[in-house]
Amino acid sequence: MDKIFFIAGAAMTLLNPQLSAFAAVLGEGSFEGAARRLSVTPSAISQRIKALEDRLGQVLILRQAPCRATAAGEQLLRSVQQMQLLEAETLQAFAVERAAEQAPTTLAIAVNADSLATWFLGALAMLHGRHGLLFDVRVEDQDHSLDLLRDGSVLGAITADAHPVQGCTVRPLGAMRYLPIASPAFVARHFAHGLDAAALGRAPMVVFNRKDALQRRFVRKITRARLDPPTHYLPSSTGFVDAAGLDLGWCMAPESMLHKPLREGIVQAIAPGRWLDVPLYWQHWSVRSTTLERLTGALLAGAAKALRQRD
Repeated sequence: MDKIFFIAGAAMTLLNPQLSAFAAVLGEGSFEGAARRLSVTPSAISQRIKALEDRLGQVLILRQAPCRATAAGEQLLRSVQQMQLLEAETLQAFAVERAAEQAPTTLAIAVNADSLATWFLGALAMLHGRHGLLFDVRVEDQDHSLDLLRDGSVLGAITADAHPVQGCTVRPLGAMRYLPIASPAFVARHFAHGLDAAALGRAPMVVFNRKDALQRRFVRKITRARLDPPTHYLPSSTGFVDAAGLDLGWCMAPESMLHKPLREGIVQAIAPGRWLDVPLYWQHWSVRSTTLERLTGALLAGAAKALRQRD
């Protein structure tokens, strides 16, 4: 795991020292980094981890660079991070430390790139302004973001999956509409005789990364065929629209990003009246947490303004 949710340095903690050491090793990626964070020696960290593993009868951490959790370690990490979320709120409620000395709460969240580029940041900005929260945002395709929730990397994820991960709650956000676009010159060159399997099989296509199935999903919807067109891989939501406008290929882009490019004629829809709606959901830990409730409320409010809602 790249980071841990709550970076407290030598601040007061209510957690068992073994659990604090375990979380710190995975957060920092090394025993030395965990020692610096907790202001102890690497030997002390090693002893705490060994004692914890002996107590549970499981290897919890793979000693490599960076250190990573085993399957058992992932399960424990998720529980420890939930404890840390509640611990931060408890210390704040009891004013154990002066406000100036309290480390800000950092929340790790998985989000798809298109949400990040359109509506998601507004919700985070509001939470930071009101409550001083910090965020560790992990970008992942909406069809794969639940993997980060399952392994304990994040406390919540924007996902296309409505089925809850064990121990999690699901809230519908709305649907993001995608339109198939290309430049007028590209359409004239590749789709002058219509949008059929032959044309789509030859026309270059822009795809976010190898996990992105959106373009191929649209091709199957139009042609009922599984095609393998020439493909550019471009991991940038805003870059998608730019690439289409520069004749690099056709792609699926969020409707909310296309108002100006369509109006100015930089791109056009290659299949007027055809689109894909991708329902999005917010999945998060099922724990009673004021911080998590605030985050959920902000995301629901932001999505209600930006995404298409059911009638």
